[in-house]
Amino acid sequence: MQMIVDSLRKKGKLYKKMLEISPKELGIRNKIKIYKATDTKGYFWAIFAVSQKSRILMKDVHKFQEIYAKLTLLCEHNFKHKIIFIDAPLCSKAQTAFKEAGWKIQ
Repeated sequence: MQMIVDSLRKKGKLYKKMLEISPKELGIRNKIKIYKATDTKGYFWAIFAVSQKSRILMKDVHKFQEIYAKLTLLCEHNFKHKIIFIDAPLCSKAQTAFKEAGWKIQ
């Protein structure tokens, strides 16, 4: 979590509150870190951190969209911003699909 906070702080983003949500709460079995954050202006942020060895493909984009949908149902509100930290190779089609869906890739 500290790595994510530090990298976002370098870009000028500060948060009042940051809460980690376990994947078990959403009913998924993926190895992913999910955070719900509130910035100083009161906007909600969904932050995903993915660390895997294999390449992220289009099927993974759909999987993350489903996880995001479950997160909005759990928290009972939509998020203004969506950020995903990826520590794996990223397919070019998956990258464009993330951008079209409104994700910011770090």
